[in-house]
Amino acid sequence: MTAVISKKPAGAAMARGGALLRAREMGIGIALVLVIALTTLFNHSFLSASSVQQLLTGASIFALLGVGETLVIITRNVDLSVGSVVGLSAYVVGNTFVNHPQMPIIFGFVIGILVGAVVGAVNGLITTVTKVPSLVVTLAALYIVRGIDALIVNGKRIDPGSVPSGFQTIGYYNVFGVPLLFIIVAVVVAIAGYAMRSFRSSRELYAIGSNPDAAGLAGIPTGRRVFTAFLVSGSLAGLGGALFLAEYATVDSTGGTGYEFLVVAAVVVGGVAIFGGSGTILGAALGALLLNTINQSLGSLKVSPFWNQAVAGALLLVAIAFDRWLSLRVARSLKSEQGAHRDV
Repeated sequence: MTAVISKKPAGAAMARGGALLRAREMGIGIALVLVIALTTLFNHSFLSASSVQQLLTGASIFALLGVGETLVIITRNVDLSVGSVVGLSAYVVGNTFVNHPQMPIIFGFVIGILVGAVVGAVNGLITTVTKVPSLVVTLAALYIVRGIDALIVNGKRIDPGSVPSGFQTIGYYNVFGVPLLFIIVAVVVAIAGYAMRSFRSSRELYAIGSNPDAAGLAGIPTGRRVFTAFLVSGSLAGLGGALFLAEYATVDSTGGTGYEFLVVAAVVVGGVAIFGGSGTILGAALGALLLNTINQSLGSLKVSPFWNQAVAGALLLVAIAFDRWLSLRVARSLKSEQGAHRDV
């Protein structure tokens, strides 16, 4: 009887935390609607079909990178190498098409994923085996991969004429008015979101982020799970590089520069706790869409591009502060209810 009663406070506190996170996702949706509505008042073309397609396309790669970043951050780690992986993957895929113009376009995506998987595996291996903080590991990987990219590119550029038209079609084709690029990413988001809710191995990522030591004592293979999170993040960044090439049909050594910080901001704004242990794939995708919409909105209103970064930084600070407040509130609620039940 005592054991059953003692679980109630934890369950109630977790339920309230989950409700607050769901409310946060709803808040992101409301903020998205408000930004679109206010911008449309001053620029009526903002809601045109072409403008909406640009919004969805522009957010797609960031949302894709956000899926992998979410897995890593939930485990109380971070992957800052995703932007450089996008650039390296995009160029390697493009250069492969230059040297093998008859190569089936599906191989382009396979090559991109493999490039990202190698970087992700190295990041995961170093983080889990040497116990070096992931912030240090992936920050170093950011510069190392960017340096390798610059060495390979050597001042050259992949031009649209070298990229197969069928591959480029993926970047601009619309299905009933919806960008194909957005549909591809939406499928990835849906699959990842389902996996995070349904599979035990995915749910164990939350346990690791909430309390790594307790997760290890409970028999969860923490090293293997964290390694897998980095591997998936790298693989999706590699896929993002291939999609980057399909969208822009050109790439040089600067491809993907700065993406890592925008992705982390989008994920955290979307409700993924920077301290680990909570968050959803859908929230991260909504965060990417919100930040991209704000950027497009400011651009359409001819506001200085400086404000894009300022707004992203402000939202990031607010999101981190909210995460901290939420975790403290849930902890206090759990402690007080456990004390009340002991008194009973």
